Amino acid sequence: MAFESFNEFIAMGGHAPYVWAAWAATAALLVAIVLHARAERRQLLRSLQRRVRREQRLGVDQDEATKVSHQSGGNRHDT
Repeated sequence: MAFESFNEFIAMGGHAPYVWAAWAATAALLVAIVLHARAERRQLLRSLQRRVRREQRLGVDQDEATKVSHQSGGNRHDT
């Protein structure tokens, strides 16, 4: 074993502040990434639900919405 006791492990040979600060920063960043991803997912789902409700309310058919989005680019090729 690298350390003789648990207290020596915690002290990390005199480098404890640096070692444990690095571990804490890493853990905090990982938690922040997970929370941010969950918040973005919730926001995306709410946005999609609003869009579906708006399209249903306006009576926009899915095929019509697809046509409009493809035609809006200005590169129509009527052959």
